[in-house]
Amino acid sequence: MTPYQRKFSTLTFFLLILLAGCVPKEQVVLKSVSIREVVPGPGGNPLLKADAIFYNPNATRMRLKHIDIDVTVDGKKAAHVDQGLNSLIKGNAEFTVPLEVQLNMKEIGLMDAILSFLGGKKYDVQFTGSIKLRVNGFPLRVPVKHREEVKL
Repeated sequence: MTPYQRKFSTLTFFLLILLAGCVPKEQVVLKSVSIREVVPGPGGNPLLKADAIFYNPNATRMRLKHIDIDVTVDGKKAAHVDQGLNSLIKGNAEFTVPLEVQLNMKEIGLMDAILSFLGGKKYDVQFTGSIKLRVNGFPLRVPVKHREEVKL
């Protein structure tokens, strides 16, 4: 091994150790989704206003940059959340992200929607996707998978 290769491999090793120390030890967790209200939206589809409650178990603060989540209702894709943000997240703390989701009632089914509004049917709502964070200047993508039973 030449002296140049030795210096390069040593430098690469130390950079990898430095980068490994910058990422958080534990992932940010989606604890719950609290639905504030369901209001009529454009085109007759309901607009779901909710608060996503996350928890940062790390001592390091970070910045939430983007949310990219698919919402499925009873196994059918009902909406897509694609929000750009710039929120500061404190370490070892919960934080709330307001969401506005335009539900696609054609996918859920018109008859199911009418029956649910009359009878108060419960839906199995699943949130899958990812959130983009920035920790100490380094980008990080955290997967999100959360299931909740909701009565609309």
